[in-house]
Amino acid sequence: MRKTLILITCLLASAVGISQEQPTSFTLQEAIDYALENNRQAKNAARDIDAAKKQKWETTATGLPQLSANASYQNNLKQQVSLVPAEFFGGQEGDFAEVVFGTKQNVNATATLNQLVFDGSYLVGLQSAKVFLEISKNAKEKTDLEVRKSVINAYGNVLLSEESVLILEKNIEVLEKNLDETTKIYENGLEEEESVEQLQITLSNLKSNLNNSIRLRGIAYQMFNITLGIDYAAKITLSEDLEQLTQKNISLEDLELDNDVTATVDYKIAENDTKSKELLLKLEKSKALPTLSAYLNGGYLGFSDEFTFLDKEQSWAGFSAFGFNLDIPIFSSGKRSAATQRAKINLEKSKDELTETEQRIKLQIETAKSNYQFAVEDYQNKQENLKLAERIESKNQTKFFEGIGSSFELRQAQTQLYTAQQELLQAMLDVINNKAELETALNTISPK
Repeated sequence: MRKTLILITCLLASAVGISQEQPTSFTLQEAIDYALENNRQAKNAARDIDAAKKQKWETTATGLPQLSANASYQNNLKQQVSLVPAEFFGGQEGDFAEVVFGTKQNVNATATLNQLVFDGSYLVGLQSAKVFLEISKNAKEKTDLEVRKSVINAYGNVLLSEESVLILEKNIEVLEKNLDETTKIYENGLEEEESVEQLQITLSNLKSNLNNSIRLRGIAYQMFNITLGIDYAAKITLSEDLEQLTQKNISLEDLELDNDVTATVDYKIAENDTKSKELLLKLEKSKALPTLSAYLNGGYLGFSDEFTFLDKEQSWAGFSAFGFNLDIPIFSSGKRSAATQRAKINLEKSKDELTETEQRIKLQIETAKSNYQFAVEDYQNKQENLKLAERIESKNQTKFFEGIGSSFELRQAQTQLYTAQQELLQAMLDVINNKAELETALNTISPK
C-alpha cells in the first residue's frame, strides 16, 4: 500500500511538472517561439534535417572500409558417393569403386575487408548528400515561415473574435436600454408600436450574432491551440489586444526594402532543384567510368566425421586472399547515352523553372506590398468611418427620443454603426495578416 501511494505521488508530481512547462498566456512573439518548437509540422521538419544528416553519413560510409564475417556449419547426413576406376585400388580394369570424399561435418569461418578504390557514382553521391541536407534545411526554413504566418493569423482571429463579442455585448446593452425606454414611451401613448418592433428586430439580430460570435471564438481558440502544437481544448489567454497588435504592425519601412529574390526560401528551394538535376546529369555520365574495388579476406576450415569443433585437439586449416575487382562498362546499346540526354533535358527544364520562380517571387513581393499598403490605408479609412457612424447614430438616437426622427432612420443608423464596427475589426486583422504575408514574401524575419 505504501509503495502504491509513493507511485501515485510521483505520477502526480510528474503531471504537475509537465503542466507547468506549458504556458497558459501568450504574447504574439511568445506564441511564435512556442510554435516553432512544438508545432507538429515544425518538429517533423527538424526531424527531416536529422534524417538528412544520417543519410549523408550513410552515403559517405559507402566508400569507407567495410568489414564482414561469415561462419557456416555443414553436416552431411548422407555423403555423396563418387565413382573412381577400381584399378587405382588394385581392382580389375574397367570396374569402378564407390568412394566418399571429405568428412561428414565441416565448419567454415571467414572475414572479408572490402574497400572501394574508385567509383564515379560514389563521388556524385557525396555531392548529392550535401545538396539533400541543404534541401532539408530550406524545407525547415519554409515550414517555420509558414508556421509563423499561421500563428499570426490564428492569434489575430482569436483577438478579432474576442473584440467582436465585447462590441456585440456592449451594443446589446445599449439597445436593451433604448428598447426599454421606447417601450415605456409607447405604453404612455407617445410612440408608435412600430418603433418598438424595429428595436426588437435589431436586438434579435444582435443576440443571434453574439451567439454565433461566441461559438466562433471557441473555434478560434481551438485552431490557435492546434497551430501552437498543444491540446486543442487547452485553456489559454492572449496578452495583447487587437488595437495594440495592429499599431505594432503598421510600419511602411518594409515597403522600401529591395526585392532580393535570391534571399527568399522559395528561390533557394528552386535553386536546390537545379543543383540536384546537375548532379543527376553527373551521375549518368559517371556510369561510363570504370569501378575499382579491393578486398582482403581470411578464414579457417575445420573437418571432422564427428562434432569435435569445440575440442582443443581439433585441427583447423587457415586461408587468406587479397585482390582487386575492376568493372569496365563497354557497350550498353545506347542505354547510357539516352539516360544522359534525358538528364540534360531535365536540367534545362529546371533552369527555366528557376527563372520562372524568380519572376513569380518578384510578382508575389510586389503584390504583398500593395496589399499591405492598402490594408494600412483601409484601416485608417475605417477608423474615420466608425467615428462618422457613431456620430450619425448618436444624432439619430437623439432625434428619435425627441420625437423628430423615425424608428426606421434610427435602425438604419444603428445597422450602419454595427457594420462600421465589424469592418474596423476586419481592417485591423487585415493589417496584421498582410504584414505577416509581406514579411514571409520578403523573408525579412529569421525563423528558428
